[in-house]
Amino acid sequence: MRLSDKYPFLTNYFTKALSSSERAMPQTLLFYGNDINAQYALATEIARLLNCKNDKSDGCDCLNCKWINEGTHPAIMTISRLDNKPESDKSKNVISVAQAAMIKEKLVSTSEFHRVFIFCGRDNDGNISGLSKFNFQDTAANALLKEIEEPPAGTTFIFLTRYIDDVLPTIISRSQCFFVPSFKEINYDYSCIDGVFTDYFEFERKNVFDYSKKLQDLLKEYSMKQILDGMQNYILCLLKENPNMTELITHIKHIEDARIQSDLGMKPVNIFDDICLKLIK
Repeated sequence: MRLSDKYPFLTNYFTKALSSSERAMPQTLLFYGNDINAQYALATEIARLLNCKNDKSDGCDCLNCKWINEGTHPAIMTISRLDNKPESDKSKNVISVAQAAMIKEKLVSTSEFHRVFIFCGRDNDGNISGLSKFNFQDTAANALLKEIEEPPAGTTFIFLTRYIDDVLPTIISRSQCFFVPSFKEINYDYSCIDGVFTDYFEFERKNVFDYSKKLQDLLKEYSMKQILDGMQNYILCLLKENPNMTELITHIKHIEDARIQSDLGMKPVNIFDDICLKLIK
C-alpha cells in the first residue's frame, strides 16, 4: 500500500503546502505515535517531495527521487545515536554535541538541494526507534536551538518519537506536531511473563525486589526484549479491557523507558528494580 493511501490527510497536507503560496511548509516538524517506521517513511517522503525536480508523483524517477528511494541522497541525513557521527565522536548512546556542530557546519555552506535532517533513535539491533530524553538530551538540543527555531532557507528538521512529551519542550515549542497513527497488527502475547508479572497491580510493595528478582530470572530463558514486550502486551490487554484505567498508559510509558535504558546498556537488575518500584504500589 502506498504511503498516500495509508496517510491521505498527512500526504495531502504536505503536498499542498509545497505547491501553495498560501500555506507555508513548516520547516520544523515533530511526528509522534507508536509506529516509528511509518513516521520515518513519511519523513523520507517529505524529503522526496522537497527535492523532486519533476511532478512529485509517487513513481517519479528523477535523480533526486532515485537517490532518496535508495537512501543515498547527499542532503538527506538521519541523525541518531548511531547514524552520521563525526569520526572523532566516540559517544554511542546519545545524539551528541559533536553531531550538532557537524549540522551547523553543513548549514554554513549553500546547497543546490533542500536539506532534511531526520532525528530518531536506534535500538541495539539497529532498528529505527523514537527520540527520548535519554538519547536526545538538553546539551545537543540546545546546541541546535537557533537553527531549529529559525532554520536556514532550504532546510527542514523532522523529529520522530512515540510520545510527544518524550521530546524536550524546547523542541516541541518550535515544531509543528503531527500524530501519525499506526496500522500495525499488535501481538498481545505475554506468555513469557505469565505467572511472574501478571496481576502485578495486586503485588505488595514490601516484596518489590522479590518480584524484580523473578523478572531477572526470566533472562535465563528469554531476552530482555521478549520480557519487556510481554510486560507491555499484558498492560495493553488490561487497558483494552479497562479503558478507564488511564494510569496504565503511564505504566506503558515506564516499559518504553526501560527499553531505552536497556539499549543504553543499563544493567537488568537496575532496570527491573526501577520498573517494579514504579509499577508496584
